[in-house]
Amino acid sequence: MDLHTLFQSEFDRHQAAVDATRKQLEAPFTQWVEKSLHTLKNGGKIIFFGNGGSASDAQHLATELTVRYVKNRPALAALALTTDTSALTAIGNDFGFEDIFSRQVEALCQDKDLVIGITTSGTSPNVIKALKAANAIGATTVGLGGRDGGLLPELCDVSLIIPHQETARIQEMHITLGHAYCQALENEAGS
Repeated sequence: MDLHTLFQSEFDRHQAAVDATRKQLEAPFTQWVEKSLHTLKNGGKIIFFGNGGSASDAQHLATELTVRYVKNRPALAALALTTDTSALTAIGNDFGFEDIFSRQVEALCQDKDLVIGITTSGTSPNVIKALKAANAIGATTVGLGGRDGGLLPELCDVSLIIPHQETARIQEMHITLGHAYCQALENEAGS
């Protein structure tokens, strides 16, 4: 294995994802921030969910908002639906894995909330079902995806689709956008 080539290739592919994301996603990023600020200012909360690495991103970003991103400030109302193992296992066992997020959305989400589904493919059945549940409630929906976006563009008020095919690069851009999102919310809503 040529580690030099591998190392350089990883950064080259990362940079290509950065360049394409920067070029194409400023407008939907701005919409995402504006809708989130509206949600927070009107007493709503931000709800994140996803599978695998996207579950980790959901938890990471929710924590940045409830605790702090850079500076100490009032807590922002955010939660990840990936953290309650009792709910996840009970729903998975009693209803099925496709319902692990939608059941929680039905229980916890209100029309003044903003729901963020994270799925690199845009087709994860449990994320799609939860976004449909949020739409039925009247919540604002945001999708973080990649590739061709899958079902996110038709289900979400705002879709941030990373213009890349590799899951790792898509996830890198999700967390980069997520950090910029947390900074924007902290700047505007956290004082």
